[in-house]
Amino acid sequence: MAGRKTGITPVRNVRVPDGLWHAAQAKAAEEGVTLTEVILAALHRYTSTPAKPSPPPE
Repeated sequence: MAGRKTGITPVRNVRVPDGLWHAAQAKAAEEGVTLTEVILAALHRYTSTPAKPSPPPE
């Protein structure tokens, strides 16, 4: 995954609890990747699996 700022992708806003955000930033820094790369990898994994079926209505 590219880690350079290209300006090609739109900027998105998400709400993340501070503790989780800071922990993710620290781990990404330890691994030498950007938080954007971590989020993109997670979204790719999430969207590459089939959706779970919805429970039947009661």
